[in-house]
Amino acid sequence: MKTKILQILRQSEAYISGQELCEKLGVSRTAVWKAIKQLREQGYEIEAAQNRGYRLSAVPDVLSKQEIVSCMHTKWLGHNVFYYDEIDSTNTEAKRKAEEGEPHGTLVVADMQSAGRGRRGRDWSSPHHQGIFFTILLRPEIEPVNAPMLTLVMAMAVARGISESTGLKAQIKWPNDIVINGKKVVGILTEMSAQIDYVNHVVIGTGINVHQSSFPEKLAQKATSIDIENEKLGGAKISRAQLLEKILEQFEIYYEKYIKTQDLSGLMEEYNQELVNKNRKVRVLDPLGEFEGQALGINAHGSLLVEKDSGETVEISSGEVSVRGIYGYV
Repeated sequence: MKTKILQILRQSEAYISGQELCEKLGVSRTAVWKAIKQLREQGYEIEAAQNRGYRLSAVPDVLSKQEIVSCMHTKWLGHNVFYYDEIDSTNTEAKRKAEEGEPHGTLVVADMQSAGRGRRGRDWSSPHHQGIFFTILLRPEIEPVNAPMLTLVMAMAVARGISESTGLKAQIKWPNDIVINGKKVVGILTEMSAQIDYVNHVVIGTGINVHQSSFPEKLAQKATSIDIENEKLGGAKISRAQLLEKILEQFEIYYEKYIKTQDLSGLMEEYNQELVNKNRKVRVLDPLGEFEGQALGINAHGSLLVEKDSGETVEISSGEVSVRGIYGYV
């Protein structure tokens, strides 16, 4: 009931009478009053005015299930939510949920991960109350070879969601890191279960640095958080749940464009506009041999086109290949 009350209060800038809440929810005034009292105890600022009713004036930065669900405006994504105060990894849990038969669009969110992972098994710091750690479960009817492009689809959604929510210029470092002012703020990890010609499920995990105020020395040169970058511009702290919802909205839009063609032909131009590597000198860390060149952008399959110093243009697929800037992270 508290989730429903939050949804109703969020949808109206005016006061909502206690009687109207009772009628919408089919409960007594006492039940409404108790729910309002509990929400206030959780940090929600709910004004009460005689003969006018209730109005939501301020929201705490929490990632509870009720907060996430009450923010949701998506058509199909995130309508089935699993929230954990602490978990090993949202990707691992999403894979468990997939095996249990949870549907396409299921969302797994944690306030803290004890075993968060990035690409190539790297650890991803996931402390309490500092970031957003979530995974979406998809069951797309696509060829398995096309599934890795979903990582780039998520990168576009996260970059757009951050930019629209904060005003910060979030860009993509190919293939799937999100950077602000040249430093990494988001990591994305996609994993798939598939047969030779059939995708069982795909899980896309995303970790976002939001409230961190500092980083260990070895990370400080290449990592940042939304709060650190926001503070430089005098911006206010953001709600993690509302940022998450904005990202999910954007993912739906991009996913539906992707699924029509099963490639990035409809998204390639926009992705390249947000690509921080584009037209920059890069070093390609290929196990078969490193080389340098100029990044030209991606093609319809998500490969990065790099023009070598010799003039030859090569396609770089993500997999085991990494790209670094010549003079720094990007």
